[in-house]
This record gives sequence, C-alpha cells and structure tokens, in this order.
Amino acid sequence: MTQSTATTPSTTATAPATGTATPARLAEDTSQGRTTIAASVVQKIAGIAAREISGVHSMGGGVSRAFGAIRERIPGGGTGAANIAGVQVEVGEKQAAIDLDIVVEYGVAIVDLARAVRRNVITAVERMTGLEVIEVNIAVNDIHLPDGDEGEEAPAAQTSRVE
Repeated sequence: MTQSTATTPSTTATAPATGTATPARLAEDTSQGRTTIAASVVQKIAGIAAREISGVHSMGGGVSRAFGAIRERIPGGGTGAANIAGVQVEVGEKQAAIDLDIVVEYGVAIVDLARAVRRNVITAVERMTGLEVIEVNIAVNDIHLPDGDEGEEAPAAQTSRVE
C-alpha cells in the first residue's frame, strides 16, 4: 500500500505539466482504476446547462456563431471541443473553470439571468463530473430583439436630431 501511495502523487504531479498532451483529466484515481473526463465533455455539459435557462437566446459572439454555422455544414466539422460556440473551459485534475459567451432575450434581467446560468452550470458540471467548478465567467455579447426589426433601415432615412 505504501508503493501505490507513493505512485499516486507522482502521477498527479506530472499530469498538469503535460496538460496539452493529455486531453482527459483525472477525476478519480482508486485502487480499482482511474476515471478521466475530457475537457470536451465538461464543455458540452456547460453549454447544455447554460441553454436550459429561459432567457438565453444562443451561445457565442457573432463571429463564433457564424463559424459554428459554417462548421455544421462541413462533414465532420461539427465535432470536437473547439466547436461548442460560446463555451471555453480549463480542466485540471480536480477543478474546472468555465467561460461562457451568451446572447440574451430582450427584456430579461441580465444580472438575474447570469446568476441562474452560473448556478445551473456549476450544479450540472459538479454533479456529472465530480470536478469542483471554481468559476463561471459570463460575457453577454448581444441582445436578441423581437422579430421584424432586422430588415429595416429607418435610421438612415430619418433626419438627424444632432449636428
């Protein structure tokens, strides 16, 4: 038993140094085996949990949504960790940090929405992975307006009130 105790710390000490080489992180290491969770799994869980909250229109900024739409049309382009628009994660051996870019529906109280999204993401990721979520940063990039306002160019046709 002393040998496995000495082996475990050296395994956990070397894993962060090779973070780019190993896409999956240690979530549980027991005498019966090891469980690892890929960063893409945490990314998907966080994205789904954020979208579950009423008032979140979509994920990602304008550019990431546009690239995401293009990737969806390319065969094989819609898979992988980098393809979840608006969700970035850092996953360590026991902790995770999550950054979300969201577009909210017009009229929603943004502070309350961010609080609900943060709570739901933390709960889902911690429950499903066992990782401790140390932070969820939320950037509101846009507000989705009700339909019908997209095709108009009324401000260009009106005279300016200021000179």
